[in-house]
Amino acid sequence: MTVTYVIDGFEIDTLEDFWDVVGQAIGVDGYFGHNLDAFADCLGGGYGTPDDGDYVIEWRHHELSRRRLGCPETVRQLELRLARVHPTNREQVAAELAAARAGKGPTVFDWLVDIIEERHPGGLRLA
Repeated sequence: MTVTYVIDGFEIDTLEDFWDVVGQAIGVDGYFGHNLDAFADCLGGGYGTPDDGDYVIEWRHHELSRRRLGCPETVRQLELRLARVHPTNREQVAAELAAARAGKGPTVFDWLVDIIEERHPGGLRLA
């Protein structure tokens, strides 16, 4: 039996809000990773999601999330990342930040959708 996890875009203004919402919807004890790598790992099963992978994430009001997790939030997240990134990755993050400031490149929303689709193909419903 397929499990459906609902994420409500009305509750998401920032990436940090997304971590809280997805933690409550899917996670164990309200936790489901607080960075992109942890989020990807959690989608693999056994940490909130069924081990057999029989689940769907239904992202309601996703267009609102797309706007809220768009370029301004992407800039903010990349600024945070740039402040703590390893020196060998600084140039790449700076380039991503410049692109985001110019309104180009993937947004935070895109990052999340890409991770879900990569780790759980066909397991995302945008509503």
